Amino acid sequence: QVQLMESGGGLVQAGGSLRLSCAASRSIGSINVMAWYRQAPGKQRELVATINSGGRINYADSVKGRFTISRDNAKNTVYLQMNSLKPEDTGVYYCYLSTTYGTGYWGQGTQVTVSS
Repeated sequence: QVQLMESGGGLVQAGGSLRLSCAASRSIGSINVMAWYRQAPGKQRELVATINSGGRINYADSVKGRFTISRDNAKNTVYLQMNSLKPEDTGVYYCYLSTTYGTGYWGQGTQVTVSS
């Protein structure tokens, strides 16, 4: 079992920045994709950004140009740098890891609140 520990959430004003971190409890050599999802109150969980084992990155249209996903393999950690935050970015952010052999793991979630 792999545990994903999230940190970095908080309360910021619109236009501010936060960096989220998600660290795996152990090294995994067969990672397929690491991703960030978010869930706003009363809404479905949505995909924010992904990075695959080869470094290929995808973003939701709503965050392109503002968010950056990155990975530090040595630290077993994926990051989400969030700039120019908007109130609509508010929600619980979850990291996700999938392996090449078909398993998936979720972080516990970290709250991001952006005030207007």
